[in-house]
Amino acid sequence: MFREPVLFVGRTCAAFLLIVHLTSACGTNAMSHSTASARWRLSDRQIEVLVSEKVFFGHQSVGANIVQGIQELMADDTRLKLKIIASSDPASISGPAFVETSIGRNMDPASKGAAFAAIVNNGLGSQQAVAMYKYCYVDISASTDVRQLFENYKERMDLLQRAHPTLKIVPITVPLTTVEPAAEAWIKSAAGRTTMRAAEAKRNEFNNLLRRAYADKEPIFDLAEAESTRPDGSRSYFMSGNEKIYTLAAEYTSDGGHLNAAGRRAAAQRLLTVLSTPYPAGITRQ
Repeated sequence: MFREPVLFVGRTCAAFLLIVHLTSACGTNAMSHSTASARWRLSDRQIEVLVSEKVFFGHQSVGANIVQGIQELMADDTRLKLKIIASSDPASISGPAFVETSIGRNMDPASKGAAFAAIVNNGLGSQQAVAMYKYCYVDISASTDVRQLFENYKERMDLLQRAHPTLKIVPITVPLTTVEPAAEAWIKSAAGRTTMRAAEAKRNEFNNLLRRAYADKEPIFDLAEAESTRPDGSRSYFMSGNEKIYTLAAEYTSDGGHLNAAGRRAAAQRLLTVLSTPYPAGITRQ
């Protein structure tokens, strides 16, 4: 009497376990081991560029992790002598410096954009400087209208660049998080609950829009790519249909979102590489 339902449930569970196994395996194989033994090191020319720049970096907690990573890289390389200053008024800082401060409020990306614009318009924009700010992973959730958020971001950045042609503005991708295992995500979805994977897909959507808008025109700080690229060169991701959704590599975090020593180093190395690449100010954005 009950044989047919049991068979159905058994087959369903078996199919589910197979899907979980295949999905969980995604992103675990190394794409390349060429970076495993490669030693990251800035050239003397790159150092010259870095120590001659005024840079402003607006951020929240992950940004603070990156600043700490820069300080740790400086301790490893005596050539790298950056003047790191915490200030919300970078225009008042004379000479080359790496000026950083917290801006806006988490879960309110508009407040961060407004704070960045106010700082740029308060004197920094008229200087020969580099300016950038980042959103946090908590600024994008599973319910975020990503296209509208990006349109607002791009409009603000483009207006600032046109108003301040001597300023170099560096776009930054949104940082990532780790996500729950496939089995847990399936259970959440079946119960009608929001998954971490859904939010991560939204962050990937934003980052793809940013790359398409800027990557072929100017350097961007692809923080998400740095966070999802393991030390061996492989990428951390899960599959959503036919799309790879990149995630924060577990090796780079102790809480699923903020960066540990290895993560700070990876992100700081990527940022310093971008900042040490000369490119013209006032790039015309469409």
